[in-house]
Amino acid sequence: MRTNLPRFRRRHAAGSAIAIAAGLAFLAGPAVSAAPAPAGKPWVRHTIDAETSGADGVKLGDINGDGHLDIVTGWEEGDNTRLYLNPGPKAARQPWPRVVVGSTPSVEDAVFADLDGDGMLDIVSSTEGSSRKVFVHWAPGSDDRLLDSAAWRQDVFPTLSGLSGWMFAEPMQIDGRHGADLVIGSRVGRDTPRAMLGWLEAPANPRDAAAWRWHPLIAMQWTMSINLEDMDGDGDRDILYGERRKAGGGVHWLENPGPAQVTAPTAWKKHLVGAAGVEEVMLLDTGDVDGDGLRDVAVAIRLARADNSDPSRHSRIAWYRRVDRSGRNWQEHQVIAPGNTGPVKSVAIGDVDRDGKSDFVVSCEAAVDGRIGVYWLRQGTGRADGEWTAHDIGGPAGIKFDLVRLLDLDADGDLDVATCEEREAGRGLGVFWYENPGAPGGRATAVPAR
Repeated sequence: MRTNLPRFRRRHAAGSAIAIAAGLAFLAGPAVSAAPAPAGKPWVRHTIDAETSGADGVKLGDINGDGHLDIVTGWEEGDNTRLYLNPGPKAARQPWPRVVVGSTPSVEDAVFADLDGDGMLDIVSSTEGSSRKVFVHWAPGSDDRLLDSAAWRQDVFPTLSGLSGWMFAEPMQIDGRHGADLVIGSRVGRDTPRAMLGWLEAPANPRDAAAWRWHPLIAMQWTMSINLEDMDGDGDRDILYGERRKAGGGVHWLENPGPAQVTAPTAWKKHLVGAAGVEEVMLLDTGDVDGDGLRDVAVAIRLARADNSDPSRHSRIAWYRRVDRSGRNWQEHQVIAPGNTGPVKSVAIGDVDRDGKSDFVVSCEAAVDGRIGVYWLRQGTGRADGEWTAHDIGGPAGIKFDLVRLLDLDADGDLDVATCEEREAGRGLGVFWYENPGAPGGRATAVPAR
């Protein structure tokens, strides 16, 4: 399919002025037609849990130390957080053993974190809506009680209650003492005009939820992603985040100033990766896209629609090639979403077909009218400058998908896709995984890149 766009347009974002110009160019680019729809057959879907409604995100962790990654999910409409124990590859195609670890109204996200240092992963749930709390669910002291709901103790961090609509939390040792702290982000809401990204300091007794101390770092509109990794190669983890809204939005990272200065917000220097000023920055991932040994950043991007035209025309996967190890220099690439798909929501980086090159797995929101809600983009032979081919994963089933996680659940050597869906038939498909059928049997129609 031919367009009036160049095959790729690179932008080098080495400073704020260049980055702002890049964001404006993203918005002002010429209109394009949606690329050809994903080819091939949908992958087989295996349900983990579809008992209640509103599954919102999947996070991974090995809570019982058996070598299999377990899943935690917040059920937004179901008002609870659930743990799923991975039964291993032989039983993974059946519903997984599960337990409700706590009541969490309007839960937006849940994540594993060993906050009390006992070697057992606890669970942290972030809620918005009328709740606006961050909960911690303390795990039982032994593996044999993990599926006993009564053995889980739930607390709330009172210093955060009602401040904002809490979106995400991630564990990170920040100040060098008292075990893991928490990096937390929120969004602006009707009753909460202020939102922020900051960190919650663990006290000497982490089980004393009232003793945790809040350190706001920067004002936000809508936190969409929090990834913790060493962005500048200095040996400590920094805070990579995505902010959804156009005003002040984009993909940025906060430079960890070291334990002695972490309580001073101005000590956390802010650096831009890209997508400044675009309409909506959705969920992101990191990984080595071009095979140069450096970790890149990929993010789902949505542009504004003035009419009811195909949402695929207004969706992109933008990926930012890391130019050097400093984390300050990036080259932007865009891949136009294929036709007959919903507006993009999430992207994950991984080698889906085991050809030695990283691919993108994409999930969508509002995949209505039979549109495909989960698909993957195969990287061409030219790596960074190659064409991308679109392949079906989810078929027409499902409307609003969330985070996608790539892992080998059936132990056959390839990456499967774990995710969730919260709108199909009014209650959602629940939590599930798609089984990778192996390398595609032929080449699909190419997706144009910008």
